[in-house]
Amino acid sequence: MFKRVVRQSKFRHVFGQAVKNDQCYDDIRVSRVTWDSAFCAVNPKFVAIIVEASGGGAFMVLPLHKSGRIDKAYPTVCGHTGPVLDIDWCPHNDQVIASGSEDCTVMVWQIPENGLVTSMPEPVVVLEGHSKRVGIVTWHPTARNVLLSAGCDNVVIIWNVGTGEAMITLEDMHPDIIFSVCWNRNGSLICTACKDKKIRVIDPRKEEIIAEKDKAHEGARPMRAIFLSDGKVFTTGFSRMSERQLGLWDPDNMEEPVSVHEMDTSNGVLLPFYDPDTNVVYLCGKGDSSIRYFEITDEAPFVHYLNTFTTKEPQRGMGYMPKRGLDVNKCEIARFYKLHERKCEPIIMTVPRKSDLFQDDLYPDTAGPEAPLEAEEWIEGKNGDPILISLKHGYIPGKNRDLKVVKKNILDNKMSKNTENTAPAVKTATSTPSIKSEAKLEEVLKEMKSLRELDIPLARWAGPVTANHHDSVPSEACLEKTPTNIPR
Repeated sequence: MFKRVVRQSKFRHVFGQAVKNDQCYDDIRVSRVTWDSAFCAVNPKFVAIIVEASGGGAFMVLPLHKSGRIDKAYPTVCGHTGPVLDIDWCPHNDQVIASGSEDCTVMVWQIPENGLVTSMPEPVVVLEGHSKRVGIVTWHPTARNVLLSAGCDNVVIIWNVGTGEAMITLEDMHPDIIFSVCWNRNGSLICTACKDKKIRVIDPRKEEIIAEKDKAHEGARPMRAIFLSDGKVFTTGFSRMSERQLGLWDPDNMEEPVSVHEMDTSNGVLLPFYDPDTNVVYLCGKGDSSIRYFEITDEAPFVHYLNTFTTKEPQRGMGYMPKRGLDVNKCEIARFYKLHERKCEPIIMTVPRKSDLFQDDLYPDTAGPEAPLEAEEWIEGKNGDPILISLKHGYIPGKNRDLKVVKKNILDNKMSKNTENTAPAVKTATSTPSIKSEAKLEEVLKEMKSLRELDIPLARWAGPVTANHHDSVPSEACLEKTPTNIPR
């Protein structure tokens, strides 16, 4: 498959290891829906898995430490009316997750800090704009609250989640189903793989195609395309003879590939996961029982095979932990969450090192959770590279992980709105009685005043009561003097 020439690389001896059974997540009914997405999303706090759900779509969100057997009654995120096809954690807030579904909607959820206690049927915001099922959701890497979705209506929509509105709609660029969409490192471009066998590099704000390659892979089965940190595009697909291929392309010259390799004749779609810090690409085939990994360099053949991690069980899906969620003390350079039929199994990729000191060559500064741009700045044309953090002392999540308040930012205001709404209600409830009581007091004082004035006329009619009815009736003169508002 590849020329086995011994090459100097610190990742040559990377090895994978599955964790022990008690650290797996057991008894999870992983979704059976026929869609080529990863079905799993991970961040340093939670693992989210799309699960089987009767009468709608749901996914499970588990705190990382909650391993072992998961109760059948464990709460789920269950607001979709059709099966969930894709989920993605927000890179700037570890409690916010987006989901796309067969019900044609995208929903954004805010998970409580310690995980779910009861099932969550109500999202923070529902994004409606697709006319067919939504199979891809992916957050912008550097702009807060910017989410991209792609549906089977061949439309790509970029949303401002903070206002719940679509900022950009790319309608006529794809004539067929979109297989994958990926942002570049600073979020200024996207690359897409489509059923028409074309790879496109698009500037979403100008709404124009910058580069495209027809028949990047000639086979009819689904392709995948991702951006690398240097701007090149890495693709996986199938040859005309149904062999699985991987390719490397330069958007400045898409005529010829930088590199193409045939791999094997399996028919599972290869899902690529890329680590921009080490330039290692991990390929996980759906239905395979292995993870292959390659290092990408500037020297020919550019894509260098490193190794393969193999297990007995085939994988239904795969989650990939961001760099800030890894254990740097154990020289862990990647962690996968492999989905079986009824469980989720973490797999740890490690570089063997004798020293216990921090290995700064393995852990250069990596993208942190802070967003350099707001949605409004990005749409106006600004770009920002990820704000990097050091992993030297391990990643410590900030205490206040809520989204910063932006204009009309529903994600933040939903919780505070309830408290705001209740507070004024209390104030008005206390202030109205005081106004009423003042008015009553004034009325009583007026009546007392009028009664004082009536002392003499009242004394005049208080004569001896006789049996004759007419005797007790006061004279007309008295009636004239009597005010009409005497309380009875």
